[in-house]
Amino acid sequence: MEYNFREIEKKWREYWIANNVYKVVEDESKPKYYVLDMFPYPSGAGLHVGHPLGYIASDIYSRYKRLQGFNVLHPMGYDAYGLPAEQYAIQTGQHPEVTTKNNIARYREQMDKIGFSYDWSREVRTCEPIYYKWTQWAFIKMFNSYYDNALQKAMPIATLEAAFAANGTEGVQAACGEELSFTAAEWNAKPEKEKQAILLNYRIAYLGDTMVNWCPKLGTVLANDEVSEGLSVRGGYPVEQKVMRQWCLRVSAYAQRLLDGLDEIDWTESLKETQKNWIGRSEGAEMNFKVKDSDLSFTVFTTRADTIYGVTFMVLAPESELTDLLTTDSQRAEVTNYVQATKKKTERERIADRRVTGVFSGSYAINPITEEAIPVWISDYVLAGYGTGAIMAVPAHDSRDYAFAKHFDLPIIPLIEGADVSEESLDAKEGIMMNSPRAGHEIEGGLVLNGLQVKEAIAKTKAYIAEKGIGRVKVNFRLRDAIFSRQRYWGEPFPVYYKESMPYMLDESKLPLELPEVDKFLPTEQGEPPLGRAKNWVSDEGFPLELCTMPGFAGSSAYYLRYMDPQNTEALVSKKANEYWRNVDLYIGGTEHATGHLIYSRFWNKFLYDLGVACENEPFKKLINQGMIQGRSNFVYRIKETNTFVSLNLKDQYEVTPIHVDVNIVSNDVLDIEAFRNWNPEYKTAEFILEDGKYVCGWAVEKMSKSMFNVVNPDVIVEKFGADTLRLYEMFLGPLEQSKPWDTNGIDGVHRFLRKLWGLFYTNDDQLQVTNEEPSAEELKSLHKLIKKISFDIEHFSFNTSVSAFMICVNELSALKCRKRAILEQLITLLAPFAPHTAEELWHVLGNESTVCDAQWPVCNEAYLVENTATYVVSFNGKARFNIELPADMPAGEVEKMALAHESAAKWVEGKTPKKVIVVPKKIVNIVI
Repeated sequence: MEYNFREIEKKWREYWIANNVYKVVEDESKPKYYVLDMFPYPSGAGLHVGHPLGYIASDIYSRYKRLQGFNVLHPMGYDAYGLPAEQYAIQTGQHPEVTTKNNIARYREQMDKIGFSYDWSREVRTCEPIYYKWTQWAFIKMFNSYYDNALQKAMPIATLEAAFAANGTEGVQAACGEELSFTAAEWNAKPEKEKQAILLNYRIAYLGDTMVNWCPKLGTVLANDEVSEGLSVRGGYPVEQKVMRQWCLRVSAYAQRLLDGLDEIDWTESLKETQKNWIGRSEGAEMNFKVKDSDLSFTVFTTRADTIYGVTFMVLAPESELTDLLTTDSQRAEVTNYVQATKKKTERERIADRRVTGVFSGSYAINPITEEAIPVWISDYVLAGYGTGAIMAVPAHDSRDYAFAKHFDLPIIPLIEGADVSEESLDAKEGIMMNSPRAGHEIEGGLVLNGLQVKEAIAKTKAYIAEKGIGRVKVNFRLRDAIFSRQRYWGEPFPVYYKESMPYMLDESKLPLELPEVDKFLPTEQGEPPLGRAKNWVSDEGFPLELCTMPGFAGSSAYYLRYMDPQNTEALVSKKANEYWRNVDLYIGGTEHATGHLIYSRFWNKFLYDLGVACENEPFKKLINQGMIQGRSNFVYRIKETNTFVSLNLKDQYEVTPIHVDVNIVSNDVLDIEAFRNWNPEYKTAEFILEDGKYVCGWAVEKMSKSMFNVVNPDVIVEKFGADTLRLYEMFLGPLEQSKPWDTNGIDGVHRFLRKLWGLFYTNDDQLQVTNEEPSAEELKSLHKLIKKISFDIEHFSFNTSVSAFMICVNELSALKCRKRAILEQLITLLAPFAPHTAEELWHVLGNESTVCDAQWPVCNEAYLVENTATYVVSFNGKARFNIELPADMPAGEVEKMALAHESAAKWVEGKTPKKVIVVPKKIVNIVI
């Protein structure tokens, strides 16, 4: 029987579907294992060969755990809301729902061809009302909750209202935007509207004024990763920083828990470090600075209050409210121009940009310790969202402050004995303090740090400012609250209506609030979001509904829970399903989600944990980041001012222009000339200068991109070589976590391996040749060596070395002419996670009636791996002369005798009596003459 992979793969795909082989239900008799992929956004371009890399890895692991006896949940769905579909709708007039469904159908077709073991009965689509009903439900719960800092959990907002009514703000420890103070009497006397405004200061989901990336052309707020160099990634339109009233989620309240939770999970240290830096916990102090000749004052957060004597200037974030307040008339024009220029940069770009820019505000602040006047500058290296949006600059001991001081010729005062700051700043985490205060600047009863170690100085300064009322000790976090509004159409509607301009939640019985129809997907002529075009977009009582929609991460934050119970109409997930599946055992996805999706989903899960909906504090126990498959581009070389193309190794004889060519018309770097002529009308009459009768293309490794014509469609590979070849080859390219180039030139070797495997079962005339004979010791050794290797590699995600191990084993078994069922059946079981179609076919060929997915994973028997013989290197006076093979358990004395008696030994002994013979068991015999 020929290895007809097309028929085999089609046959078993249909079998798996017809027999619900991948359908999974809760089964208390089996241990559970939950494997999850970061679900895709279905673009119109479909999958290229880089996309399935992580999916293949997760599929191998899922199948492996099932073969070990686990009840495996391995679902898939679609992150179906987003800006690309909306922009396409704007350009074509086609509803984004139509294009999204078409794209999903294309993705599903491609994924099915690759043979993934997904339970498609659990598929979720974030754009479907049955799904986003629970996103809306969670939002309502967040609106109706506040974060209690004392209890370290979310609590009902009604509890906070009751506390206000009984005691005002006294004793309240709640996460909030602004510290408020009022009595119970004052609270009870306030009108309803004012009470609602105050509660927004505490709600976990709240309306707030915040700085956003605003794109006027797209008419929407953009996330940081949707902006590059001041332009929108989608369309390349100008983006500016703008303060807008937005829905926000109080993620910052969970900062410490998000930090602590990293100790509970099995993630790489580099990824944990990325999250720790994003959360950015710092212990320090807030200090109050008065503005000279003014009633104004402002607060600065610093982790190094002890450096107060080295402060030579202050810096405000351009977007800070203080910037306008502290700018003098003489500096107004210069400051305004600078602020406008800064609006074109995202915060991420400002952090990365090391260029020094800034402008003097015209005002001075009073150092609360020295009472000196300090100039207040404005610069984009300070961000409004971190701390208070103002810093005290200590240029001697901070690199960015140092660069700023040098650029604008501001004083630099070192505070550590022996510090040389003539060329660069000094990291002052340790050392002995000086210039604190400087000679001649002492204040009676003031703070004296000179002679103290840095740690002592920090502690003394914190105590001093607290005692004097200059400031307070505080823990600060860099983590920002999430901006949750988008001025778009294609997103989850908010379950919010407005009464007297204040937000209220729809009753849960009204969910889902479905996305309405609109005549255009553009903002209204009045500048309202697209939902402003919807007719009768009001609540049942006639109150206006929210016009913004939720962002993309809304639908992806709790999708792992919905997979556990996707058809449930009464709850996001039932208690029974959640307590069985609990959380994700293995999560695979790209590093690009390290600080966005993974922070938000962990926050969302912790909130649901507080509500008792999620039974685990962390959603993802183990996380693996797959690398990227890069494109291998090909080039043709056109002789300038002609339509003649010269082959690679002859191009240096001419003046040429390299041109990207479609890699799908190139094989082993040899161009299909006729296909090239038909590829582009411009090349219909092209002439070619060949070498050895062929046109050889150049190549380079680049990002896989349509513009470089190096996108390889997996459908093409599956059609030509089969899905199992594609799966094996993607794993064979290199370690899962690393990026590596795609090179179709190497795929033939993997395909030949599968044909060679097939040859173990069938003769050249297609006769099945499997026997029931007992395996030989060599065959058992080869098999069990493979069992040990594959089991280890899968557990450590070393899939590339697994493929090599399969090739070695098949070569060994072929050389041994192994046809034994006892060997081949276990070999096929080992191969099943990697090449499921081929394995399923051969499993049934061996007479099995059930699916190979339910076979039993082989166990290595170490006894078969024990070496019976050992090869000794025989040396004379330290120089290796010959090898001998002896029984592995032979005593050293016998080994010595055999070495000296060997026919090759006489030449080197030359009749002399050896002075000494050293035997290293199973390795070396050294004869000293």
